[in-house]
Amino acid sequence: MDRVSVLQNTVLGSRIAEDEVDELHAYFVETDQWQKLVSGKIDVVFGSKGSGKSALYSLLVAKRDELRLQGRTLFMAAENPRGTPVFRDLSAEGDLTEDGFRNLWKLYFLSLTADYVRHQMHTVGRKDASALEVIELLTAQGLLMPDISLLTRLRGVMEYLRKFMPEIEGSITDPSGMVYGGKITFGEPTIEQRGLGYRSLDNLLAQVNKYLSSQEITVWLALDRLDVAFADSDELEGMALKSLFRTYMDMMGLSHVKIKIFLRDDIWQKIVKGGFREASHLTRSMTLSWDSKSLLNLIVRRLVSNADICTLYNVKSEDVLASEDQQKAFFSTVFPPQVDIGKSKPQTLDWMLSRTADGTRRTAPRELIHLLLAARDEQLKQDELGSADQDQTFLISRHAIRAGLLSVSKARYEQTLCAENPSLQPYLQKLDRQKAQQSVATLARVWGCSEVRAAEVIERLVESGFFERRGTRDVPIYWVPMLYRGALNLVQGAA
Repeated sequence: MDRVSVLQNTVLGSRIAEDEVDELHAYFVETDQWQKLVSGKIDVVFGSKGSGKSALYSLLVAKRDELRLQGRTLFMAAENPRGTPVFRDLSAEGDLTEDGFRNLWKLYFLSLTADYVRHQMHTVGRKDASALEVIELLTAQGLLMPDISLLTRLRGVMEYLRKFMPEIEGSITDPSGMVYGGKITFGEPTIEQRGLGYRSLDNLLAQVNKYLSSQEITVWLALDRLDVAFADSDELEGMALKSLFRTYMDMMGLSHVKIKIFLRDDIWQKIVKGGFREASHLTRSMTLSWDSKSLLNLIVRRLVSNADICTLYNVKSEDVLASEDQQKAFFSTVFPPQVDIGKSKPQTLDWMLSRTADGTRRTAPRELIHLLLAARDEQLKQDELGSADQDQTFLISRHAIRAGLLSVSKARYEQTLCAENPSLQPYLQKLDRQKAQQSVATLARVWGCSEVRAAEVIERLVESGFFERRGTRDVPIYWVPMLYRGALNLVQGAA
């Protein structure tokens, strides 16, 4: 096949993990981080946006049958991996305190786990009195309907909490001090209440855990896309996530019910920055990181998963992936040595990584994959119109790579930066066609505000990864990374 035909048939996946669940296994390498996750040593996965959290989550979803066979581990998605997030509806709720959220998380997790226990007992045909007590209590309270969606289950929990919210505060009592309403208490019930059938949430979770332990089954309740679920309110997000991590701490003592959380590290930093003493106890966590070697491997794996590319360059995928040197050699065969020609100019891989890094100097796989996809499309367009490159030996030319960066810049700017920071958009728009290097004084002039206000906005832009802070502490300089320059038509140099 000729180069153009090969490129037309080339599939490089998607920059959004949820859109390529079926193909991920072809690109995925079982790293040490993955092994720690599937072995149960890690409960919390942090990473920047586009760093691969959702890819790991999607792979766990895809491999849940395999996990169950290998270690009797049941992976349960507590949030929709695609479509509308389950917890999105909570953005409209204004009646939950942090303690209320804590009860919501526990009751939701209990409902999910108990539903599985009911199914398990029916399947094996063995009853357990302690587990049956939980199931009958939840069923009586309308919290355990079979064959319902996660969204319906959460709404049932919310209705129960709203119905008995005064009971949570301990205010529905008669003169004798007896509590009326639901049979589930959010603190430890008195002896008299226990005699009337009241059970605490913690006790019910312990009963379910005991049954799972007897069956040697461990349930993983996994949560992803929490940045989308609570995007409408920073206050709600902070309250919901703090209570989630406190719930996680409360449930750490359960041997066979485990919470797995996938969260953006910038959101975690916001939670900690606002004060969160429990953060020091979060030891079963990891932060996804990518260096140039792992990003090279990511690119090459997606290329050699195409049989036509391997045929065109007369290589075998297993040979290419056998060593870093082989991967570098193959990359140099597919791509030109430089995008910008010159002795002081970077090599192509370094150019791609630096151009897709944000103000934190980190390159996320999402933007790198997007650059590959955009460069492929640009190359096909150039081939149709007549390529500007005389050397046709490379699959994708330097002109196509450079042109593809503009699509990446616009997508990152519009779909991530502006979408997640709408209040900053007016300030960002005023930077159109300005210089890429600014100071507090120059930005105050551009924005038409005081330097005090400019400093506040700058700090938020640094946190979002739009600005990279340079210079000194006394004389700071704010530099816009290449990733955002195309979208705003920024000009090289200092203001």
